[in-house]
Amino acid sequence: MLHPSYTDLMKVVNKDVEEGATKVVNSRYSIVMATAKRARELIDGSIPLVSTKGRGKALSIAIDELNQAKIKVAGEEDE
Repeated sequence: MLHPSYTDLMKVVNKDVEEGATKVVNSRYSIVMATAKRARELIDGSIPLVSTKGRGKALSIAIDELNQAKIKVAGEEDE
């Protein structure tokens, strides 16, 4: 099981969205795409924005970065 859950990650990403406004992330797919993109950046040599604690897996680091709000997911109109 993934910790944190998709639901928890979606809450972190959408926490600054005002009530009634369109959410940045509406699906698990968006979370998966965002973390996969960041993991590829880490594999290509980007510096992690969180403590890696000896972990070498890029996807785990990307999930931690998203969960700690160190990275932002751009909405469709922002891209």
